[in-house]
Amino acid sequence: MDIIDSYLTYVRVVRRYSDRTVSIYEGVLSDYLAFVSRQTEISSDEQFAQTFNVSELRSYVAHMLDDKNPKSARTVNLHLSALSGFCRYLMQQGLGLAFSISATSRPPRGTERHGVEYFFLSPEEFRERIAAGEFLEYEEVYPDRFYGTLKAPIEKQLEEGFNVVFDVDVVGGCNIKKYYGDRALSVFIQPPSIEELRKRLIGRATDTPEVIESRIAKAEFELGFAEKFDVVVINDDLEKAQADALETIQKFLNT
Repeated sequence: MDIIDSYLTYVRVVRRYSDRTVSIYEGVLSDYLAFVSRQTEISSDEQFAQTFNVSELRSYVAHMLDDKNPKSARTVNLHLSALSGFCRYLMQQGLGLAFSISATSRPPRGTERHGVEYFFLSPEEFRERIAAGEFLEYEEVYPDRFYGTLKAPIEKQLEEGFNVVFDVDVVGGCNIKKYYGDRALSVFIQPPSIEELRKRLIGRATDTPEVIESRIAKAEFELGFAEKFDVVVINDDLEKAQADALETIQKFLNT
């Protein structure tokens, strides 16, 4: 299902969920799809979306609690949480959003697929496409390690009627805004403070102190670009930040 692939890309790239969490969500959605497909063949994204109703979800919970092979309360709650997140994502699709897929010169990791998580190019091909002017923006992070956004896939998404969402660094964001002008809305997601950002990074316990300080230094650099963006959303309270961002996008798309 394209909608499942799109959602998994969203939680990985935009929400920055860990690979383990994304894998769990993929498993939950696969289980649910298999369940709803037992009685009715699901052959389109639209049909799958229509199964997210109270009756079907109650049946799925009953299925998970079946005496023959009951799942624990913790597992049931995990499934419901994942499905709830997917439901919220479906509701946002009324905005006609589609996420851009970046290109990279690094090799695929694990189950990553060309054209899904990234467009995988060799360093030589990346350079050739740069020379041909095929990128909206790009950066050589390390020698021969490129990341960037190709113009052609974006133009295809726009022609199909989608509003494309980019998740790029500040320099890339400024370049995209310059290219599209008033057709684009640039949104800067800002932490409440550098100290709060440091606290969050330490609290995650996923990075070494050196990596944390490197990320702090990058954040301090990027804060200097905030005024170049159309809108600044302060990520102090996550729910409020999400609501503010959604309202801003809705206003932009309706003008």
